[in-house]
Amino acid sequence: MPRTARQKSESGIYHIMLRGANRQEIFHDDEDCRRFLETLDRYKKKSGVKVYGWCLMGNHVHLLLGEGKEDISITMKRIGVSYVWFYNWKYKTIGHLFQDRYKSENIEKDEYLMAAVRYIHQNPVKAGIAARMDEWKWSSIQGYYGKPSYPAMLLDSGLILGMLSENKKTAIKRFKEYNEVGNEDKFLEDTPRIRLTDDEARAEIIKLSSGYGIA
Repeated sequence: MPRTARQKSESGIYHIMLRGANRQEIFHDDEDCRRFLETLDRYKKKSGVKVYGWCLMGNHVHLLLGEGKEDISITMKRIGVSYVWFYNWKYKTIGHLFQDRYKSENIEKDEYLMAAVRYIHQNPVKAGIAARMDEWKWSSIQGYYGKPSYPAMLLDSGLILGMLSENKKTAIKRFKEYNEVGNEDKFLEDTPRIRLTDDEARAEIIKLSSGYGIA
């Protein structure tokens, strides 16, 4: 069956998820994570895309992007092709790394934008691989909390923080309060899961084997 065309976001903002083919891991170490973010940063400069948030997990990545000078699908294709080239070169593999088509949803309302960035940041905690959101270094949480993030100029935090206060310190304080509220928000990730990532599996094994001293 032919694919249906994606509906354009009137705001130009999208919540996007890239997942590994067959849910395989796409980030094995820190170098992989850095390379993906550097690739995102490079195409941000070329396309003018706005980067409002991200979170890199073992087998998938969440992005919150504002469309730049080209269609968002073209920007995503450039990012995907570049990272896959690096991955295949590094690990001596061939073929597809990502699922054929990234998932996306349009962000049209301010409250939905706020909920989406909170959901993205809470991913590592909900997956059981971090006790606190700010422990996970591969998300945009550090930049929103007023700490250095990598790459330095990747995050465009002004839109979301500006919705909370014109004073940056006040905006960061209010963002922290909102970002750490427990919730039952459901976004792109909420689909039946076939398998866990290695890190998620380790966390589950530790939880289930508590007291047995399994290496």
